[in-house]
Amino acid sequence: MTMPEKIAVLDIGKTNAKVVVLDCATGEEIAERRAPNRVLSGPPYPHYDIEVLWTFVLEALSAFAAQPGFDAISITTHGASAVLLDAAGELALPVLDYEHEYPEDVRRAYQSIRPSFSGTFSPSLSGGLNVGAQLHYQKTVFPEAFARTRTILTYPQYWAFRLTGVAANEVTSLGCHTDLWKPREGTYSPLVDALGIRDLMAPVRSAFDTLGPLLPDITARIGLTTPVPVHCGIHDSNASLLPHLVGREPPFAVVSTGTWVINFVVGGDLDHLDPRRDALANVDAYGRAVPSSRFMGGREFEMLTVELGALSPEAALAAVPYVIESGLMLLPNIAAGSGPFPGHERQWINDTNASTAQRWAAACLYLALMTETCLDLIGAKGPVLVEGPFSTNPAYLQALGALLGREVIALPGSTGTSQGAALLAGISPNVKPGRAVPAPSWDVAAYRTGWHERLER
Repeated sequence: MTMPEKIAVLDIGKTNAKVVVLDCATGEEIAERRAPNRVLSGPPYPHYDIEVLWTFVLEALSAFAAQPGFDAISITTHGASAVLLDAAGELALPVLDYEHEYPEDVRRAYQSIRPSFSGTFSPSLSGGLNVGAQLHYQKTVFPEAFARTRTILTYPQYWAFRLTGVAANEVTSLGCHTDLWKPREGTYSPLVDALGIRDLMAPVRSAFDTLGPLLPDITARIGLTTPVPVHCGIHDSNASLLPHLVGREPPFAVVSTGTWVINFVVGGDLDHLDPRRDALANVDAYGRAVPSSRFMGGREFEMLTVELGALSPEAALAAVPYVIESGLMLLPNIAAGSGPFPGHERQWINDTNASTAQRWAAACLYLALMTETCLDLIGAKGPVLVEGPFSTNPAYLQALGALLGREVIALPGSTGTSQGAALLAGISPNVKPGRAVPAPSWDVAAYRTGWHERLER
């Protein structure tokens, strides 16, 4: 097979969507278009504006077909989404927003059939973060529409289906706290049969597989002279992980930051995961279980930005010593429904007359403490690689290094998801060495102890 020279990547996150083109020789992004990922309030429930996203994708591919060009397509999306197709390949129901909360009777009924954590390594999560809960909700509350379903797809593979007409599922999305997958065995969980959907699940394909060429009408619509191959696709956090699985020896940890802060331990085990604290197993692109933990750190950062105004990195970094000395603290949770401290509500401590810079410094310490807690829960060892937006936040990075007492490496670029998805097309990884975060002189031991003691009261 001829290796591609340029790869277009559909990268659909929870907050924003983008289409980028990467140069295979350098691994660099050479073109990009972005759009917000809008959620429509209903009816019948909050759902993604799929057709607006589809129009955006086609317009971006059309623009890039002429310049800079591309000769392969790969896909990465957020997790916690499934797509129901009818016999004509159209949506049987809208693609549900995983933050939607279900009625109490529906939640109770689902808890009675969901399989145990010991098999799925999938904790019980809020809303539709367990895809099994989504499917149960749709089947229970909208039985007539659900009865029209002929195929169920994981979310990256839905976009591949739109491009190729080939239906598939893939393990990084199936293994992303869905309740539907058994990571150790690499098979569906009993929930698939409890929901009566085994015959509806599209065939499982490797993330690396070429599902097919672009459909002829799409090839013509976006202005290509010849079809290009479309690869199966991958869950976004696992896309971020993938480049580090090639050429780096375990143990190490990857902190992938976006709307979610997802923490992976490569070289860890699954035996001590606590589902009550949002520790779980993900499944990597090779089908292997990876101990993981998470909190909604990017969403929390956005909420803080609304409250405090824009972050001044230099001012926040300069204010950290004062924050440690004064005991100015931010306690979890800013965004409810996930993370290692369920049930806690946000609280400022010793914040009287605190300046914006000091509050931001305390917020960066908060995000670092949450990350440290998440890494401890999954037994992280070795260097910690931070990628995504938090990799440019010096107060967060230096606080994390001070808390962990070991090497923290900030990786360049705003996100690793597009790079990881591009690897599915067969190019060699282009992982830059990153920047070792300087070790600060701060003594954070007493501050850390005080922060945790307040959470235990």
